[in-house]
Amino acid sequence: ASPPSSSPFSPLWALPEELLLLICSYLDVQALGRLGQVCRRLRFLSSRDLLWRPIARGCLNSGFTQLGTDLAAGIPVKERVKVSQNWRHGRCRRETVLKWKCKQVAAFSSSFLMPWMELDGEYLYLSQAENIQAYQVCPEGTGLQRHPQAIFSGHQEDVCRFVLVNSHIVSGGGDGNIVLHKIHGSYSIKFSAHEQEVNCVDFQGGLIVSGSRDRTAKVWSLSAGRVGQCLHTVQTEDRVWSIAISPLLSSFVTGTACCGHTSPLRIWDLESGHLLTCLGTDFHRGAGVLDVFYETPSLLLSCGYDTYIRYWDIRTSTRKCVQEWEEPHDSALYCIRSDKNHMIASGSSYYGVVRLWDKRQTRCLQSFHLSSPTSSPVYCLRFSTTHLYAALASALHVLDFTAP
Repeated sequence: ASPPSSSPFSPLWALPEELLLLICSYLDVQALGRLGQVCRRLRFLSSRDLLWRPIARGCLNSGFTQLGTDLAAGIPVKERVKVSQNWRHGRCRRETVLKWKCKQVAAFSSSFLMPWMELDGEYLYLSQAENIQAYQVCPEGTGLQRHPQAIFSGHQEDVCRFVLVNSHIVSGGGDGNIVLHKIHGSYSIKFSAHEQEVNCVDFQGGLIVSGSRDRTAKVWSLSAGRVGQCLHTVQTEDRVWSIAISPLLSSFVTGTACCGHTSPLRIWDLESGHLLTCLGTDFHRGAGVLDVFYETPSLLLSCGYDTYIRYWDIRTSTRKCVQEWEEPHDSALYCIRSDKNHMIASGSSYYGVVRLWDKRQTRCLQSFHLSSPTSSPVYCLRFSTTHLYAALASALHVLDFTAP
């Protein structure tokens, strides 16, 4: 049957817009797309965010969390749904946007420069040796400006990890120091934190937590008159590789090297520093946790040397994760990130492999090999609704999912 006329005399299209939107809300993606081809009025009507929002919440990386919070407000939802199909099917354009010399260091140390990064709107912050450099993302979103817009320094050795929170950068370095920079200004703080490398840091609510090779995790104050004061020292009995503060600001989680018989994932009270609980009971020796990520106060992702991504819901059980996904090629997983809804991205230890996972499936959804012929881990990855950035030993790669 031919489509109904959109003439002002047509009874259907003369209905109030509220009723038309209600009718259109029963249409699927394909039907909405076809409806938009009928006439200008229906193209405008069928493109309304109100109609596409329920569809987008079921898509991969469309900017909506499980609770429905929109993390990409300002970008039309219909466009995000279209790009989401490219994420699902692995359709993207690949580009190497930055290269640097791979820093060889002395034997029995960390062996290679391990870059870390954060993505914040129009800027990408990347650690390179002792500095953190801010690169502006090009207007089209693909590449980066060739020269950094700002450089943040303060460490005498390589930056191990850093976080970007509320226009502040907090970094931990191989020199055992923690450095805090205010992005828009000259304000900075530096203090001695650990006896060995500060492998990981997080910063929330005026508190810094840090973890080190010296087998301790520490809580630091940034309140007036107590800046850089250590509030608690937690003896983890193992090297701390990853750390994260709960969104409720009541606790923090540490991921350790798992060289002993204690679970590498432990949750500590932020106010007292006391151990609250251990996650899991069946970790093998050496199954160190290299990255942790809170989706919500009760949902937590972890990955590491034992090749598994684990999804924990501490409301239901601390003994067993609710879901797990195994890296198909038995590689250690250096980093993970999620869209806080259905998609997980992971970076593995061999040949720069980035994988996309759909939590509703058991197998890997898509794989991208970014380093060849030499092998490099993916040390860090970050993504927006349109692009994924992956930092390897000597280069920064971008996957552009807006490409057809």
